Amino acid sequence: MSKAIRFYETGGPEVLKFEDVEVGEPGPGEARVRHSYIALNFIDIYFRTGRYPLALPNGLGSDAVGVVEAVGSGVTDIRVGDRVGYLIGPQGAYSQVRVMPAAVLIPLPDGISDSTAATLMMKGMTAQYLFRQVYPLQGGETILYHAAAGGVGLIACQWARAMGVTMIGTVSTDEKAAIAKANGCAHTIVTSRENIVQRVKEITDGKGVPVVYDSVGKDTLEASLDCLQPRGSLISNGTSSGAVIVDSQMLAVKGSIWFTRPAMMHYIQPRAHMLDMARELFDHVLAGRVASEPQQTFALADAADAHRALESRKTVGSTVLVP
Repeated sequence: MSKAIRFYETGGPEVLKFEDVEVGEPGPGEARVRHSYIALNFIDIYFRTGRYPLALPNGLGSDAVGVVEAVGSGVTDIRVGDRVGYLIGPQGAYSQVRVMPAAVLIPLPDGISDSTAATLMMKGMTAQYLFRQVYPLQGGETILYHAAAGGVGLIACQWARAMGVTMIGTVSTDEKAAIAKANGCAHTIVTSRENIVQRVKEITDGKGVPVVYDSVGKDTLEASLDCLQPRGSLISNGTSSGAVIVDSQMLAVKGSIWFTRPAMMHYIQPRAHMLDMARELFDHVLAGRVASEPQQTFALADAADAHRALESRKTVGSTVLVP
């Protein structure tokens, strides 16, 4: 018998239940993983509240690291005792032990601890696909990145610095501004007291930026569009403040803007590509260009409290659950 978070209805954090669950043996193509750390992501809240529908009852979470306890038939590149992480697959990462499709497991290299890896699977791989695939940065650009002190944001700050990209990052407080700058964000905009568009225009001598990465959504849409150069790109990679509704005519008026709402699943497959993405990320970490550790830690049983902290915007960087 193992423990896991389950929920039977959508709603607030109180719907999350810490329960006993049965964990069987892995079948063909599967592996059983005992978790050491489970990452908290804002998408977990979308599933819990029903913004992204799930068949209920269900587990929660798609991002964790741990050790392989057993493998099923046909599994050749994952072995018992391997340290692994994952960021895709069925919901249910909020658990002590679970059976997973072996094809989604990413072996962790020596030199990267489980705690570091727990902040890198979803968040680091998100930075990789945003910067290297959705809008491939070449170095030398000036970009706008919303929520620069968040879990993905702090990794993005460091990655941008390593690439020679000047990152303008929005944050909600002066404390978060200091943290973002310490991680490589060249300029910060404290949205509680500064105008985003005005500051971006000042920093860029009125030119604006070629690309905006916007994980906030509804509250920042207008400002994001107004910060872009003609034919610039708006990457809508999250909607923490609410869904984004875009009028195509507005995109033309704002400067023939390119708009995309990317999803990790469309950039991470096939498996060989996923492993290449992870290898690039891990190389940055092992070379010291990117450093990442959990900033908030909660017991798995306290997942509801972790959700409350994330929703209240009281967190900085990555938050993890410990089984």
